[in-house]
Amino acid sequence: MPYVDLDELDRYASRIANLPPLVTSWEVDRLKDLIASAQRGERFLLQGGDCAETLEQCNPGTIERMLAILLKMSLVLMLGGKKPVVRVGRIAGQYGKPRSSLTETYGGATLPNYFGDLVNRPERTIEARTPDPRLLLACYEHAGMTLNFVRSLSGGGFADLHHPEIWDLSLFDRAGLPAPLRESYLTTTQELADALRFMEALGEHPVCELSRVEFYTSHEGFHLHYESAQTRTISGGNGTYDLTTHMPWIGARTRTLYGAHVEFFRGIRNPIGVKIGPDATPDEVLGLCQVLNPDNESGRLVLVTRLGAARVRKTLPPLLDAVRRADRRVLWVCDPMHGNTVTVADGKKTRSFEAIASEIDETFEAHAASGTTLGGVHLELSGDDVTECIGGGVKENDLSRAYETRCDPRLNHAQALEMAYVVARRMRSRRSTASRDGRSVR
Repeated sequence: MPYVDLDELDRYASRIANLPPLVTSWEVDRLKDLIASAQRGERFLLQGGDCAETLEQCNPGTIERMLAILLKMSLVLMLGGKKPVVRVGRIAGQYGKPRSSLTETYGGATLPNYFGDLVNRPERTIEARTPDPRLLLACYEHAGMTLNFVRSLSGGGFADLHHPEIWDLSLFDRAGLPAPLRESYLTTTQELADALRFMEALGEHPVCELSRVEFYTSHEGFHLHYESAQTRTISGGNGTYDLTTHMPWIGARTRTLYGAHVEFFRGIRNPIGVKIGPDATPDEVLGLCQVLNPDNESGRLVLVTRLGAARVRKTLPPLLDAVRRADRRVLWVCDPMHGNTVTVADGKKTRSFEAIASEIDETFEAHAASGTTLGGVHLELSGDDVTECIGGGVKENDLSRAYETRCDPRLNHAQALEMAYVVARRMRSRRSTASRDGRSVR
């Protein structure tokens, strides 16, 4: 997106470069170690949060609800997979949003598109949509405040989360929920409550006091001026880190092998994600693995597939087989959101809960057939009761009730928790199948 005054853009980038980093290199290295563990099948990665974070969302209630739903989901996944969960939020920096077109037409007028609060503002006026370098500094400041509150919350614990029976489990009362599925959810919740009570009994303290919750941040490294401003070479020979976030990722639109984003990302030490869409070929994916992780370092590369439920069965196996045969160390993660976006009659974008769940199921099946491991999920979600995705208790005529996203539709609190049960059920099923076959599943 072109800026009117490039000198002003450089001035604000320079100001950010002189401010303290948002994260530390040792936090980044710790996350890389956890991702390496997930690559070995010892952990599972849960990455979730807003499609496009806004400056207005930097408030206590929104941040608390986001962390709460991610923590609840992670506990469900831990029970299903019988392994620790690495929690990574799309938070404290997911302010930029690439778009398919530079412009949009609304009410007969053509305006610059909204590229997230990092670039411009959502109001449909030429003034709001003109890229504003001052927003780089505003987003840095809001990311810093968000991170400060996240660290306080994760360090202090969430006292209400160690009793699953008091969670908002209204999803169990949904009329369309099949009885066997309802029973499965309730059984899982009771097992979780019993397990956490057992931990409390062992420690004679609430579970929130037994350990500090580790929580990491991520965002798409879309705006290279912003990312570069906080990129530092750490003394002691540890290399160069992008310290705007723990795990930046390259989007499907910017993963060009010899493009600027891949060039920037290959020079930093962070663990990095790459979104892999349905147009990706095995040769392209292997090329990205070679350029971004030439030393085949564990914990370095996360490949996030975003294919669409109907395309997984045909598209994913060749990618899995190529990476497996080349013995590349990657963490495979499923993003079941972006390939399942549709537009309804009134022009709103939405996603089907059933299609999202189907892509997760198909992805588990593809990995099982290829002898590889699905090591995580990447979900766009909100801790609030939004109505943006259809299914899971939300009908098409409900969308207008609380359709609040500025870009893509998100799962609401209840839908996100139900999706965690969907994933946990598949993880449990995989363990049961492996046990019957006499195989070890980590």
